[in-house]
Amino acid sequence: MRHSPLNSNPLLIISLTSRPTAVNLFWALDRISRTAEENRCLQIPELKEVLLAEALEIIAEDKAMCRAIGQHGMALLNENDTILTHCNAGGLATSDYGTALAVMFSAHKAGKQIQVYADETRPLLQGARLTTWELMQAGIDVTLICDNMAAQVMKEGKIQCVIVGADRIAANGDTANKIGTYNVAILAEAHGIPFYVAAPTSTLDFALETGAEIPIEQRAAEEVTKGFGKLTAPEGVKVYSPAFDVTPAALVTAIITEKGIARAPYTENLNALRDS
Repeated sequence: MRHSPLNSNPLLIISLTSRPTAVNLFWALDRISRTAEENRCLQIPELKEVLLAEALEIIAEDKAMCRAIGQHGMALLNENDTILTHCNAGGLATSDYGTALAVMFSAHKAGKQIQVYADETRPLLQGARLTTWELMQAGIDVTLICDNMAAQVMKEGKIQCVIVGADRIAANGDTANKIGTYNVAILAEAHGIPFYVAAPTSTLDFALETGAEIPIEQRAAEEVTKGFGKLTAPEGVKVYSPAFDVTPAALVTAIITEKGIARAPYTENLNALRDS
């Protein structure tokens, strides 16, 4: 066996430093870590080539996954539906079409005359800065609204369904996503509007029975009080800023994955999808 600095240690240690709520980030890092462990006898240049090949394979799989989510999800949309989405779950967050936006891209490509309302998504404005840009680039009719306008556009009958992404889904279907998603789910329920979650099966975390076990990242106060460098609150004010919230499975109409669409009861049906 050729000597490598990697096998001079009893265990190969790779630092998995990532945002704690998003489980599929850990899934990808774990996969790279396993590949490194399985090839620990290689010299560093050879190991780099192996890891690069694995990373490229993950990208190819991610692209296929995005397209599959889009194909499954667009079947839920009528010809002229208007969709509300929150945060960004498009190509800027994945390798291709994204997850929630994949449904919209696929429907648009198929000729459906959909429209989209995009929440700005406070405090970092991912919806305003990213989602609107992606949809406009694709030629999809998109309207930007403030987060606190969602109830009004629903009341006015402008929205036929909600589609969001997910950072982690517990075994029972409880779903963690960008802060404010739970608000939208409650509003959708109140107005009788379907609330869909689009996410790959790598986002499913069957180690967690419910969403109460999902760790929620806390963000810096400055993101709220001094967003993008402009002071908008008194210096020294106390701030509570969770980056994510958890939508109970009871508010989720269906979960769209690359393997198909799951509906309640989620504990049973998500397991079936994962094993299919």
